[in-house]
Amino acid sequence: MRLAPNTGTVPVGVSKFLLPHERQVISVNQHPAVLIRPVFEVLVGLAIASWVSISVAHGNDTVILVIWIFWALLLLRLLWKVFDWLTNYFVITSQRLLLTQGFLTRKVEMIPLDKVTDMSFQRSMMGQLLGYGRFIVESAGQNQAMRIVDLLPHPEQLYLEVCELIFKDQEETLSKP
Repeated sequence: MRLAPNTGTVPVGVSKFLLPHERQVISVNQHPAVLIRPVFEVLVGLAIASWVSISVAHGNDTVILVIWIFWALLLLRLLWKVFDWLTNYFVITSQRLLLTQGFLTRKVEMIPLDKVTDMSFQRSMMGQLLGYGRFIVESAGQNQAMRIVDLLPHPEQLYLEVCELIFKDQEETLSKP
C-alpha cells in the first residue's frame, strides 16, 4: 500500500520554504499520538479539580478559583500543543526532506535527497498499535540538521516514497545505454 502523492495545495507554513523548481511529493503532520499525553493530563486535571472543588474546598471561593486557574493552564497548554501540531510538517519534495517546527519561533531542518546515505525507520510496540514510527536519517556530513524525525504516520509508505526518490536517479543512470 502506497500513499498517494499530495498534489493538493502546499500548506502555507511550508510553501515559503520550497524552491521554485521543487515539487512537493508529500506533506504530513506528526501522528496525533503526540497529543495523547496533553489530553490525558487535561482530563485527569479536570477530574481532580472537580473532586477537590466539591469534596475538599467546602465552598472556599479562593481555593476553588486557584484550582480552576491551574486547570485552565493545563487546557491552554493542550491548545498550544494542538496548534503546534497543526503547524509542524514533515515534507518530502523532489529535491529534499524538510522538517518545519514551531509557530512562534520557526525552525526548519533540511537535508538534500542526494546527501542521504542511509535511512531507516523504527516502530515501537505503541507505534505499531497506533500507526506511527521514527525515521533515522544519515548523511555523508558529520553535522546534519535533520537526524531523527519522530511520530510520523504511515512510516512504511513514507519510507518507500523517500527511497523511490533517492534511488530514482540511480535507476535512470543504470538504464541509460
